[in-house]
Amino acid sequence: MRILVMGGTRFIGLHFAEAALAAGHDVTVLHRGRSGAGLLPDATHLIADRDADLSVLRGRSWDATVDVCAYFPRQVRELAAALDPGSAGRYLLVSSLAVYDVPAAPGYAEDSPLLPADGPEAEEVTAGSYGVLKVQCERAAREAFGPGALLIRPTYVIGPHDYTHRFDYWVERLARGGEVLAPGRPDAPVQVVDARDLAAWMLALLERGASGAYHAATPPPFGLGDLLDAVASAVAPPGTALTWVDEEFLRAAGVTEQALPLWPAAPETRATSTADPAAALATGLALRPVADTARDVQPFPPVPGTLDPAREAALLAAWHRR
Repeated sequence: MRILVMGGTRFIGLHFAEAALAAGHDVTVLHRGRSGAGLLPDATHLIADRDADLSVLRGRSWDATVDVCAYFPRQVRELAAALDPGSAGRYLLVSSLAVYDVPAAPGYAEDSPLLPADGPEAEEVTAGSYGVLKVQCERAAREAFGPGALLIRPTYVIGPHDYTHRFDYWVERLARGGEVLAPGRPDAPVQVVDARDLAAWMLALLERGASGAYHAATPPPFGLGDLLDAVASAVAPPGTALTWVDEEFLRAAGVTEQALPLWPAAPETRATSTADPAAALATGLALRPVADTARDVQPFPPVPGTLDPAREAALLAAWHRR
């Protein structure tokens, strides 16, 4: 297949492009030229800013278009307008589980109600606008590329090259050992998917001509405790111990979700972190153990805003004194 990847030099897009090239496909990656130096030498590179000028796409055609970086519905519409009619092939949009309204019950399927999204289109991605924007992107994808569009709804994506470093925080922290502050409850639901597994499965879906919406996530029940135990089994030195600290205590101390990445603190986050991936698993999504992902991640210094060692030690001391 001839495949166009919108944003093919970072994280999910990079893993997808590598998988497609390894499978013998003809891959074109469109990017701004900021992160692609030296990457994917066997791919065709098109340098363009999708928010400015996509004329470089004119006169070219592909069997599939994979869009990993559409955050605004106008970007989906502008991509469709820039392509000659029929030249996109099958369109795949990487969306998010954030598209869902609070589901009625855990283990919800792809037909669960989405967030209301009939209002104005936001011009900034925030915690409040992200989910609605993804709903609007999905709607724009179906309108522009037809009912054959593939809508992939992953949970937190983890693995090598993750520029958010959310999962990496826990790899780095547990690798240091000692007493580790764990937020809330170990059974609080959280779901993850390795970017390499996601990429391989997306490619397989395109190869077989699939369409529709799919979840990409760890099957529930899977809790934060399961996640941290798996990471610890891979990287933590002997004597490492998790101390679970009550959410109300952390909130009173001014600790936010950003300080402890992947903490499902908000009720709506916990509700939507129980998606059923049965449809994806039935079509070939294979999920590697979280411990394997942890072993493959190079520990990074915590990103700005995460809990630093001194603050963690002070919180643990206060928790023990309560």
